[in-house]
Amino acid sequence: MPLLVWLPRYRRSDLPGDLTAGLTTAVMLIPQAMAYAMLAGLPPIVGLYAAIAPLVVYAVFGGSAKLAVGPVAMDSLLVAAALSGVTLAAGESQVTVAAALAVMVGAVQLTMGALRLGFVVNFLSQPVLAAFTSAAAVVIAASQLGALFGVKLPASTGIHAIAADLWAARAGLHAPTLLVGLAAMALLLALRRFRGRALVVVALALAGSWGLDLPAHGVAVLGPVPAGLPTPALPVASWATIVALAPAAVTIALLSFVEALSSSLAVADADDRPAPDRELAALGLSNIATGFMRGYPIAGGLSRTAVNAQAGARTGLAGLFTAGLVALALVVLAPLLRDLPRAALAAIILVSVAGLVDLELPRALWRLRRRESMTYGVTLAATLMLGITLGLALGVLLSLALFVLRTTRPHTAELGRLPGTEVYRNRARFADALPVPGLLLLRLDAQLYFANAAFLREAVLRRLESTTAPIRAVILDCSGIHDVDVSALATLRELRRTLTARGVELHFAAVTGPVRDVFARSRFAAEVGAQRFSFTVHEAVRRALGEPVALDPRALQAMV
Repeated sequence: MPLLVWLPRYRRSDLPGDLTAGLTTAVMLIPQAMAYAMLAGLPPIVGLYAAIAPLVVYAVFGGSAKLAVGPVAMDSLLVAAALSGVTLAAGESQVTVAAALAVMVGAVQLTMGALRLGFVVNFLSQPVLAAFTSAAAVVIAASQLGALFGVKLPASTGIHAIAADLWAARAGLHAPTLLVGLAAMALLLALRRFRGRALVVVALALAGSWGLDLPAHGVAVLGPVPAGLPTPALPVASWATIVALAPAAVTIALLSFVEALSSSLAVADADDRPAPDRELAALGLSNIATGFMRGYPIAGGLSRTAVNAQAGARTGLAGLFTAGLVALALVVLAPLLRDLPRAALAAIILVSVAGLVDLELPRALWRLRRRESMTYGVTLAATLMLGITLGLALGVLLSLALFVLRTTRPHTAELGRLPGTEVYRNRARFADALPVPGLLLLRLDAQLYFANAAFLREAVLRRLESTTAPIRAVILDCSGIHDVDVSALATLRELRRTLTARGVELHFAAVTGPVRDVFARSRFAAEVGAQRFSFTVHEAVRRALGEPVALDPRALQAMV
């Protein structure tokens, strides 16, 4: 338990930094938590519930001293999408179902942590995540236009549906509400260098609501906000609701882990780098805790984490201070929030998500990797048009499909000798690399396994058939092959028999250690013979040309 590590070593000199960080992060978290709860389709007070217990639990079990957990925009949008697809059973409410979803998310993360499955996030490539984040930011912004314009829109996570609903409701635009929202946005932009700008906007919006009697002019406000801390309770949901929420629980569990891990790594010191599996377990416990306290799924927010680190957070005590201040605000300030205009919270969300749109990466992908650019474009379009869950799923599937395609058709290079040297390079890249008469030199830059072994065999045979000069030997440069499976081994045996039948020798050069081990254990090395294994490509060339070459003991390791 990390708490038992840092607490006994706690130094008095760490206290000012932790206290300052806790206060600074709380000032940022309180208005954000309410705004993000509204984004999730929940009462704003639920956001504050989700900003207390998780912080305490993460301070005890989490591995990062600087990570600031709590409600975040992305997960809030996913929660909204999940709740919109659930038909509430008797006795259920949006709040209880959201709390049950938090427990489900926590259970998924806790299970993944126990099974050491933190590596699965590697399947979420940067283009997929960046496209999803940018598209989700657009959807989040669009979803708040109803509150900004003072019109009620049905819940939706497709940009075209939101646009159509907004257009249909255009006649109901409420000018005073729009003015409040635009004024709040202008103030947020003017104070963009001030960390507590959202709290300032909340305070001024409340003052304006009271001074101008905005509710009497039709401006929508939060309404009654219950004061005090919630009573811990297990959220109860029907089996049908649990089944309906399961896909969303898995999606949120993965994405919230990615958000938390990337946020903590962005500010980590050399001695404060979190272990992925431990972070999964800590986040899981934090989500379960927020579910028991009537909150909703949480993650680690990058902006709050950066503020927490810059403000001087040294240990998990900073998170405990933040949780304490949020709890105090919940007890003392809750009655004052009833007249807070919803348009002000919508403005906070709109300004917060603006920085999530990445305009540089798509340009870089187009220049560097066209296939990944396609993945980005498809994920972006699918998320905008089909909704966030389907968009993310389609992006991941496309990314995996391209990965499989890339491994089944790996890069191969036909080698030639650089004049006056013993160096062999790709003839397609080095114009002065000369072919060796009578030899075919080929390099494969990938692991050799069942899905691409046939590709290698066909690459060799195709080149043999396309050349007019007689070939006496094929040399495989194995320096780029780090693994060979049983199917690939069978293909190599078949290739060797085919070449032998044509009177062509098969040589292996620069075989890596793991591949040598496979060749030795399978007796393939003994079948081929020690004279066909060389430590370098040049040694293999000399041997294939019939020049006398002493056996290199390092190449002989393939035989033992």
